[in-house]
Amino acid sequence: MKRREFITLLGGAALARPLVARAQQADMPRVGYLSGRSPQSEAPLLAAVRRGLAEAGYVENQNVTIEFRFSEGRDDRLRVLAADLVGRNVAVLVASDYASAAAAKKATATIPIVFTSGLDPVQAGLVASFNRPGGNATGIGILTSELGPKRLEVLRELVPKAQLIAFLMNPSADTAPFQSGEILAAAQSSGQRILIVNAGNAGQIEDAFSTMAESRVDAILYSGGVFFQVHRERLVALAARHAIPAMYEWREFVTAGGLISYSPSRPEVFRQAGLYVGRILKGENPADLPVMRPTKFELVINLKTANALGLEIPPTMLARADEVIE
Repeated sequence: MKRREFITLLGGAALARPLVARAQQADMPRVGYLSGRSPQSEAPLLAAVRRGLAEAGYVENQNVTIEFRFSEGRDDRLRVLAADLVGRNVAVLVASDYASAAAAKKATATIPIVFTSGLDPVQAGLVASFNRPGGNATGIGILTSELGPKRLEVLRELVPKAQLIAFLMNPSADTAPFQSGEILAAAQSSGQRILIVNAGNAGQIEDAFSTMAESRVDAILYSGGVFFQVHRERLVALAARHAIPAMYEWREFVTAGGLISYSPSRPEVFRQAGLYVGRILKGENPADLPVMRPTKFELVINLKTANALGLEIPPTMLARADEVIE
């Protein structure tokens, strides 16, 4: 073979490699991932989803691709983002919170959906039942919104002399009426005074803390929802600045310097979501996959933050904590 022909053949092979790679990628199943959070706050959850996918035999960019869409705490953007993913003909649509799941359900009645939902998915209309979801959706009912009364109980145990506890919530969240109703009912039965404080956008967060400071609240209980997760570091910093003990929804707030949280184990929840995506990619029908519920719950305490606030954690609470950050 002449040298010029050999070089030409090599050049042709080099050009062909990217074409082959693109063709292989085009043949991979495509998963759409929709979240109301930000990429930063979603990162540990995505790692858990990828673990579940890997257990099912799927590795991103090897035999599956993932398209990501984040609304960054803006629920009003979710319907457009869901429609965009549906338009890209994804094989499965992952919805990582209730608002995303609701948007996904409105966007498609045929593409399989795997959700994680803080609201009861049956009462919210996502599925027909836990055991037989029916339709095109299944997933994990985290039911974290139902844990508000339990969080209030733990917070009262931690700050037993609290006269007034603020319940900080996003009034525009779909879960707001349910969560506030649960908290007010629990507070009434225990005789605890509650101050409802609203923060529905970034500009209202400082105002909310000013209101709580002026009202001399003794502790803060955060409602569940993606808006507060997006602004996690800011909320933790403001609670520290105002020296107010706060109970959070998820352990990530506590590892960021918050005082205490009580919730299901999110890594396990999102690993299960990844497993369900893998099973659907292999041909299983979401209508036949039961909606799972978490079985493990975590009480996480930041002892350093408690010391800074001058709080003494009851020994019984320390004994039952799943993690104590020192």
